[in-house]
Amino acid sequence: MTDDTQVQAAAAAEFRALADLLDGAPAAWWDTPSLCEGWRVREVVAHMTMAARYSREAFMALLAEHGFDFTRLSDAVAERDGALPTGELLGCLRSDVMGRWQPPGGGAHGALNHVVIHGLDVTVPLGTERRVPGETLGILLDDLTAGGGHAHFGVAVEGRLLRATDLDWSYGSGPELRGTGEDLALAMCGRRLPAGRLEGEPL
Repeated sequence: MTDDTQVQAAAAAEFRALADLLDGAPAAWWDTPSLCEGWRVREVVAHMTMAARYSREAFMALLAEHGFDFTRLSDAVAERDGALPTGELLGCLRSDVMGRWQPPGGGAHGALNHVVIHGLDVTVPLGTERRVPGETLGILLDDLTAGGGHAHFGVAVEGRLLRATDLDWSYGSGPELRGTGEDLALAMCGRRLPAGRLEGEPL
């Protein structure tokens, strides 16, 4: 992928793939705790798809109501909208709005980070076999390392060697941390993974 149009298309594909995975899933899946502390699958999906339900004006009004604290707003919206019917949440994942959406200041790469990481927040606890395509994952890993995205999550990668075990990707030098590209991405985003998924010194 060499341009933002392709990156945006990859993000849109990840939204659709998650919808396809959850469509017809057992009801218990929606109430499974995710990797986002305090959020079940339904809250994560509600958070991921805010743009499908709120215009910019509505979002800014909500943000003002919550003292311009995005974390407070996210928690409130996830709790409230997570109670929506699952069919409506699936429709939001498949919305053309989400296929075009970009976070403020984040561009197409920010959209890709958002959908891939939150998608993994859902699929890892569910234990599904769905995997992020290698090319898509490589872009995300580069964004999180060379692009500096890890710093947003308070994670340091300097002086470390990160090596993916399922694709041809590595970064840096120093004490090695090995794992699937998906698990390395989650670690760089500050997620707590189940024991045994990574080998080496933790970040």
